[in-house]
Amino acid sequence: MGIFQPSGQIKLTNVSIVRLRKGGKRFEIACYKNKVQEYRSGTEKNLDEVLQISNVFMNVSKGQVASSEDLKKCFKTENVEECVAEILKKGEMQVGDKERSANQEAGVQNLVHLLSESCIDPRTSRPYPPSMLEKAIKASGFSLHPTRPVKAQMSAAISALATKGGLDIKRARMRVRIVADGKDAKKIRPKMAEMQGAEKEDEEVGEEWEWVGLIEPGLLKDLNEMIRLDTKGSGTVEVLDLKEGGAGEESFA
Repeated sequence: MGIFQPSGQIKLTNVSIVRLRKGGKRFEIACYKNKVQEYRSGTEKNLDEVLQISNVFMNVSKGQVASSEDLKKCFKTENVEECVAEILKKGEMQVGDKERSANQEAGVQNLVHLLSESCIDPRTSRPYPPSMLEKAIKASGFSLHPTRPVKAQMSAAISALATKGGLDIKRARMRVRIVADGKDAKKIRPKMAEMQGAEKEDEEVGEEWEWVGLIEPGLLKDLNEMIRLDTKGSGTVEVLDLKEGGAGEESFA
């Protein structure tokens, strides 16, 4: 990649600046909007398609190019392409106020959708209307972190809604059916009775043992593994409803 030496202030349009602080200094690169995420996801591999200017800057808007000495000191290399790749991978994308506001609003709508899909009012076992969730999010003062996935912030959001948003809210449990050989029930039944977050609705014991009840979604992986080990692969876990009051069906051998 060639070195570009600007003679004055650079005028860029449709630009996204990716910034990385390293070795006590700030480094920036000028990228095309939407291309940064494509590069990070692997769908775009050509740096020329990502960068507006093929260089590393101390300050893009002022046209201050990073010196070879600074690159070598902080990145342990003078190779611009290697430095650019690291900034793209680890740097933070800078956005304007309007774009930041739009991203925040989109994040809130995504959060509302996730809460509506996975949480309920424990008094009615029904989901809250999206409009009520959105109002409660604003009332709680909960703010999404701009660089973290919305799904990873759900627990914090639920806590904020319960303590500051005025909502009695909890994650919905899923309804499952476990089927195993009757002889394996002696090992599995005590474990199900002790499993925190599991509630039995129905049970039949005979040559074939069947347990139907509610479990916390986070228990599904451990439950599948337990049934697989205790039945040597012959037992099954079937999801009857993805959430209380919902519908869905999925089987796990």
